[in-house]
Amino acid sequence: MVQKIRVLIAKAGLDGHDRGAKVVAAALRDAGMEVIYTGLRQTPEMIVEAAIQEDVDAIGISILSGAHMTLFPKILNLMKDKNVDDILLFGGGIIPDEDLNKLKSMGVGELFTPGTTTSEIISFLKEWVEKHPKN
Repeated sequence: MVQKIRVLIAKAGLDGHDRGAKVVAAALRDAGMEVIYTGLRQTPEMIVEAAIQEDVDAIGISILSGAHMTLFPKILNLMKDKNVDDILLFGGGIIPDEDLNKLKSMGVGELFTPGTTTSEIISFLKEWVEKHPKN
């Protein structure tokens, strides 16, 4: 039996705009994934702890506030500290081109910017989980 992909979707920091996160969460759910949406104003600590408790395959962060160069590295560091290197960290939002490569080189799996279709996100997650099965 194939296990469902489990994804945690979170809004980190003070960003109060969650429409995109909710659209992605609904699309992932419609694609057959189990989605845990943590809601607004989550701290990196809350996000990583929820991901561990929920035993997710991936964490998706939506950032529109401009705090991506602070929040993504903080989440990555917490994931390393908690030894959860089997969880994919991905995200989306308003992220300047020059920061995309920096974040990916730090360990963010993929970043989806405005104009990305939900089917692209779904395909990416399915492919990543298939290539990185949990034990």
